[in-house]
Amino acid sequence: MSTQTPQTARPGHLTIHEPSCRSFQNIVELVGRRWTSAILLAGQRGARRFGEYRLSVPGISDRLLTQRLKELESEGLITRTVIPTTPVQIRYALSPDGEELMRILQPLVDWGYRRSEAAADRSTDTV
Repeated sequence: MSTQTPQTARPGHLTIHEPSCRSFQNIVELVGRRWTSAILLAGQRGARRFGEYRLSVPGISDRLLTQRLKELESEGLITRTVIPTTPVQIRYALSPDGEELMRILQPLVDWGYRRSEAAADRSTDTV
């Protein structure tokens, strides 16, 4: 996200590396979209068919689930396989990049959990 270059940085200051910053911002926005992380988690936990995703992500509409699956497929995080049966079956799975993203996000999830636990501890201390 930021790197120091001798030509542009003052001692002790970091400069923004624009392409890295944009790339980071894009992925944070993608993962931060409503329902996206829940869909990725459902895929990691074994959901393969549309109905399995819908059951794993309570509250999501069919329209929004369809939209998010298409977005994740276009980003290369989910693969979509059409099985030519009658009726046609469609299967979804995390791609290798999707699996890697979930491994990378786990420390962030752990950090958030620790923060929420600490906040809960602080709130009970003040009672």
